[in-house]
Amino acid sequence: MRIDQWVPALHRGDAIGDSALLMRDAFRSWGHEADVWAPDIDPDIEGEGRPYAEFAREAGTGARNVVILHYALPSPMSEDLLAFRGRRVLLHHNVTPPEFFVPWDPEMVRICARGREEVARFRGRVNLALADSEFSRRELEGMGFDRTGVLPIYIDFARYREEPGPVMRRMLEDGRTNVLFVGRLAPNKRQEDLIRLASYWKRFVSPAVRLVLVGRFPRRATGHGLRLRAHYQDALQAFAYEEGLTPEEVFFAGHVEHDDLLACYATADVFVSTSEHEGFGVPLVEAMLMGVPVLARRAAAVAFTLGEGGVTFDGREIAEIAEMARALVTDQALRGKVLTAQERRLAALAPAAVEAELRRLIEAL
Repeated sequence: MRIDQWVPALHRGDAIGDSALLMRDAFRSWGHEADVWAPDIDPDIEGEGRPYAEFAREAGTGARNVVILHYALPSPMSEDLLAFRGRRVLLHHNVTPPEFFVPWDPEMVRICARGREEVARFRGRVNLALADSEFSRRELEGMGFDRTGVLPIYIDFARYREEPGPVMRRMLEDGRTNVLFVGRLAPNKRQEDLIRLASYWKRFVSPAVRLVLVGRFPRRATGHGLRLRAHYQDALQAFAYEEGLTPEEVFFAGHVEHDDLLACYATADVFVSTSEHEGFGVPLVEAMLMGVPVLARRAAAVAFTLGEGGVTFDGREIAEIAEMARALVTDQALRGKVLTAQERRLAALAPAAVEAELRRLIEAL
């Protein structure tokens, strides 16, 4: 039996692509033919993925074959899945609600709106609809999908035992309290709330603080080459300046290589997420893996991903959030209790657990 996966793009370090490659390796270890197909593949990992344009000729469309579409945004692959003669699996990674982009990127508003509408088209036309969190599974159920399941993002835990980047580590180990968030700069992530937290910390807790923001910067032009008038990154940097924070106190790291990402986690005193929409939240798992206490807004999939690990909050009262973060840094008893709970939670998200659930789901097709 062939089990193929379609992903919109295969980029090094992208959580969906990395998860798909680990799933492929699992399928092959069970004796199946398996590949990952994408229309856009980074040059340095071309050997890991196969060009999507060649799928029909190279893999075929036999009725016993399985295709898993990793869905995050609309693409021509959606129509192709509906036309596929074999067994069809939708793996829903959620789509950011379009309203978050209204002030910033009109094209993203249209893309996200179309993406959320397009998911519903698969209702009754796939053999199985999976989601990477219970939050997203319930979303599918609410759309009328009758056969659903949860398959967490497949994360290679071993990669987080590698050596952190020494230069980044030395730069961040200067005696400041490092408050870390990892995730692309995007309005649904609400990095502005983290800047408010850093400002509060500097004024009322200690001036020796640094907010570390790791993640890709937003695009500056639309897909049609038109420059965006309002830019979220520029607005964040201006806001940090208005709050009296220097570039040393709010560090916009951008996208970093894996060893530097590990250095950011290794030097973090606390991981804080004020995001209002997460389909899963891979950085939450990364922080738990790296032994960093997590404080996160209880929104969308966050509570489902953290389980009994981490500390969650509702609302937007920055003083309360900052004081909770300070407690996780300074109260060693509380910190130890949270880290112990996070360690327990990791068992359900470990590669062996995810692979076992994947096998159960595939064998039930």
